[in-house]
Amino acid sequence: MRLPLFPRRVHQRDRVALELARHTKPLPTDEDTGLKATFTRTSWHNRSLRGATQAGLVNNLNDGLTWGVFPLLFTDHGLGLAAVGLVKGLYPILWGLGQIATGHLADRIGRKPLIVYGMLVQATGFTLALALLDRPLLAGILSAIALGLGTAMVYPALIASVSDHAHPAWRANALGTYRFWRDIGYAAGALVAGILADVLGLNATVIAAAVLTAASGLLAARWIEGHPTR
Repeated sequence: MRLPLFPRRVHQRDRVALELARHTKPLPTDEDTGLKATFTRTSWHNRSLRGATQAGLVNNLNDGLTWGVFPLLFTDHGLGLAAVGLVKGLYPILWGLGQIATGHLADRIGRKPLIVYGMLVQATGFTLALALLDRPLLAGILSAIALGLGTAMVYPALIASVSDHAHPAWRANALGTYRFWRDIGYAAGALVAGILADVLGLNATVIAAAVLTAASGLLAARWIEGHPTR
């Protein structure tokens, strides 16, 4: 649903009030819009929001994990600090720039395809990191490209999906809940990387990340519905 442009002097609550009045699905009279209810609804009860939330967490867990594991993995196979810096720098550059195109694409083809395939592309990036380790620079660059592009695919689509599936009356709380789970993934990734690498080794940690990311994409495919207004 497109809303008309508003003059700057109009308060945001007036914009929300108009959207509430024109929303295709009126808010049920018994639906709790408080923070506690919205937190549980977004985290688990609503299938589409649950699917987006878990994908956001795993996506950022990957980022935290690669910061802990990739430098050690590639230096163990002969790369110097400059080459490791190139690998780690390429990932967020592609992630940041790619969102310009993927955000536009999410409005044209929908959120779900970008989320599902983006997570699978990230899983492929972890696989490439191990499959090509006999050529560590190539392995690092290709894995960084796949991880960067995969993250660019999911990042704008996920937050847009949460907005799509949250009623305007509790959308802000839903977005806050999503951001909580998404951003806690950074810390979780660092902790998981340290524990798994210490117990199982670096290679096993990368394999675990690939499996977890692919599983997250499949869960997103199962749980997230298409745009609710289409």
